[in-house]
Amino acid sequence: MATLATATATAPAPAPAVVPRVPIPAKGVDYRNKIVLAPMVRSGELPSRLLALKYGADLVWGPETIDRSMIGTQRQVNPRNGTIEFTRVPSNGGRANKTAKKSIIYRIDPEREKGRLIFQLGTADPILAVQAAHVVAGDVSGIDVNSGCPKPFSTSGGMGAALLRTPDLLVCILESLVKEIGEPYQIGISVKIRILSNPEETEALVSRLVKTGITGLTVHCRTTPMRPRESAIRDQIPMIVRICHDAGVACVMNGDVTSRDHGLALMNEYGVDGAMIATSAETNASCFRTKEDGGLSPWPELVYEYLRFCIESENRLGNTKYLLNMLIPGKVKEFQDTKLLKTYLDICRRLKFEDLLPAAAGLDQILGLDNQWKASPPSQSEPDTPIQSEHDIPTQSKAVQNAMESETARAAGGDAVRTKAPLPAVHGGGPIRRSSAPRPTKVTQVDAEQPAEQPAVEAPVPVAQTEAPSQVTT
Repeated sequence: MATLATATATAPAPAPAVVPRVPIPAKGVDYRNKIVLAPMVRSGELPSRLLALKYGADLVWGPETIDRSMIGTQRQVNPRNGTIEFTRVPSNGGRANKTAKKSIIYRIDPEREKGRLIFQLGTADPILAVQAAHVVAGDVSGIDVNSGCPKPFSTSGGMGAALLRTPDLLVCILESLVKEIGEPYQIGISVKIRILSNPEETEALVSRLVKTGITGLTVHCRTTPMRPRESAIRDQIPMIVRICHDAGVACVMNGDVTSRDHGLALMNEYGVDGAMIATSAETNASCFRTKEDGGLSPWPELVYEYLRFCIESENRLGNTKYLLNMLIPGKVKEFQDTKLLKTYLDICRRLKFEDLLPAAAGLDQILGLDNQWKASPPSQSEPDTPIQSEHDIPTQSKAVQNAMESETARAAGGDAVRTKAPLPAVHGGGPIRRSSAPRPTKVTQVDAEQPAEQPAVEAPVPVAQTEAPSQVTT
């Protein structure tokens, strides 16, 4: 007869506890084991996101975009570069004598951002949140609600960090998005918060948020009154991680994360599932690369890649220069010189990026900047070859085809599928990725007021177009 001791010794060991995990939707992403780019106004436009992805970011958040600015926009695919643009024509304050220019509210690269882009929404209204999310949900991998921004343009409207003080409203917004966007579009809904001064209040808030059906929660380790110069506070992180993990929700840490190596160390120390980089990525996006893989790149290499993405994306020059002022060290002469230049062509000339000159000239003409050139444009005898990348393939990419053919996304701004024919694809040395756009037909255009000795530039027929900041109040 077996003794009690023998029975105890031979009994099977108890199975390890199963850690719950909220199911990840089919078209969504899991935030676990990721080092990601934070949502940043002006700093989070498409070229900056592509730069972060090039250097190793696992996911990228776009800049906070206000719900009302997205509602009613028109979704279109740019025939020159294959990007998806959400545009609107502003009212110009009712001035009938001024021609309205189309504004680009949000721009996506459907090939290089596929499966890696999270759209951050600024909202304080469940109905408006759902309406705005409907517009873009077919083209992104997640919708993130901003309840952490302390800036007045958010908090004055009850958005951003103001939602931390109206938890009932925040919960309602998240539940509405999960039910009406997350489930039908099969993408994840997440939220980004700040800690509250009282840990008990933070605990109560997070405990409610993780029950709404979200797949991820990002916590910025500062309170609302704190500013970036003040060090992040991490003492509440273990408690937040415990609550998230008990509910099966991924927890991402933000605040003073300086690099991939640093983020991985914080994940190991605090048990968070991922880390989000903000300020360090503004000045050097190669912070997403580990030291073992090369570490930080020198600024000329970084600026070259950034300008290449700006030209490919047809980025607004004002936004490009905003980031250049961060990427170029303030003590070098190029910093002051580029601040004064008003065209892509002149910037590329000053930085001696000779191979970018033809494409830069083409973009200047698309943006209507060619009348501000300081010198003649590149000669037609120069190579007029589109910028190449590792993504170039002979035929149009599957991602772009899907973007152009998606009935759901085409109808996102209204109740019916748009049937308006796209503008003809015309090109003259501007940025074309063969993998992302149809092959356009070239035309030659010469300005009638151009001096006779100035060579003609192959140029697209310009379309008046400007790009609006992500926030309608900035």
